[in-house]
Amino acid sequence: MDAISLPILFGILILMLMLSAFFSGSETGLMTLNRYRMKHLAKSGHGGATRAATLLERPDRLIGLILLGNNLVNIAASAVATVIGIRLYGDFGVLVATVALTVVVLIFSEVTPKTLAALHPERFAYPASYVYKPLLRIAWPLVWVVNMAGNSILRLFRVSAEDAAAHSLSSEELRTVVTEAGAMIPRRHQQMLLSILDMEKATVEDIMIPRNEIVGIDISKSWPEILDQLVHNQHTRLPLFDGSIDELAGIVHMRRVLALVSNDDLDKNALLGLAREPYFVPEGTPLNQQLLNFQNQKRRIGFVVDEYGDIQGLVTLEDILEEIVGEFTTDPATRVKNVYMDADDSYLVDGTVTLRALNRAMNWKLPVDGPKTMNGLITEHLETIPQPGTKLKVGKYVLEIAQTRANLVTTVRVRPPKRRLRKRPAGETALRDDESA
Repeated sequence: MDAISLPILFGILILMLMLSAFFSGSETGLMTLNRYRMKHLAKSGHGGATRAATLLERPDRLIGLILLGNNLVNIAASAVATVIGIRLYGDFGVLVATVALTVVVLIFSEVTPKTLAALHPERFAYPASYVYKPLLRIAWPLVWVVNMAGNSILRLFRVSAEDAAAHSLSSEELRTVVTEAGAMIPRRHQQMLLSILDMEKATVEDIMIPRNEIVGIDISKSWPEILDQLVHNQHTRLPLFDGSIDELAGIVHMRRVLALVSNDDLDKNALLGLAREPYFVPEGTPLNQQLLNFQNQKRRIGFVVDEYGDIQGLVTLEDILEEIVGEFTTDPATRVKNVYMDADDSYLVDGTVTLRALNRAMNWKLPVDGPKTMNGLITEHLETIPQPGTKLKVGKYVLEIAQTRANLVTTVRVRPPKRRLRKRPAGETALRDDESA
């Protein structure tokens, strides 16, 4: 290199540093690309995204190529810097060149390009893919040798490139992915995805209609009474039972009933002939599993039974879907049954209302990891059937027993935490939950 002038050596050094920055930045950009956005752009015909997707199918080859190029230019830059240092400062120039080159490479060829690529990966990755695609073909023999040597060492530790494909995300990891996605997923869709993940934590008892609220046709009654029930019914499907819900005769669809009514052929025997066998669901069945069961069985209604076979309630396909998409009705007054707002901003709640329904409809945060209903929550805390007027505090919610029956809290007055204005230093106002009852 004695024949090469210093200006040319400095030019070569700058070129090597620029190439090093390119390799460092493009590596970070390609590895931090949003894979879903890249695949979408590739399907739309984006050339850079298509090439990047092809390169990332075998990341070991891509990393081998990038490291080969990066190390090559860094070593070349080191050699050139050493020659420059010796020419300028003699033997002491080796130390000067080593320290100066380390600082320059660290700042301009590593930290700065990698930071920019991490913040704007697409600006680095897609243009770089046009360079790497032909470069991989040219340098393939060297890349193959490097990868073979590296993969051979990995096999000694029983690690292979195919291991990454075998890893799957747990539900909690998926929850983190959805939560951290931020503005990339619309809030409405984000809530639906989180609700789907929550379904495996909830069971059919959390959303079922209690047995005392099941509406059906008692075929032990007289035919005029049965007709009156059919006329005033508001449901599409009705259970038929003989005296008690435990004596189920089947499920009848009102559309089939109307067909007989129009022909004046409807009587009690004809009604029973239209009934379909009831479908039973074991208590404790997770909602995600029950959704699949409904799909496989081609059913929309199931009766929840305990270990003794006694009917505990009724669960429908619509109830499960509402856990995902929210309430189908847009009227706040009908979001949850048997909840009424009083004049003092408290709420009268039926004791059989489920806690999950209250939390979802009223935006409350009552505990749901134990009892399923308001009555169960109160009796668990008090360990007895309380008298009317008894008060207790569950979290930030004050509960007052309004009415009781022999073995059941029938009505509860709920006072949720008040939201009051809190002064902020800048003169703004903000709402917060009042900690006091």
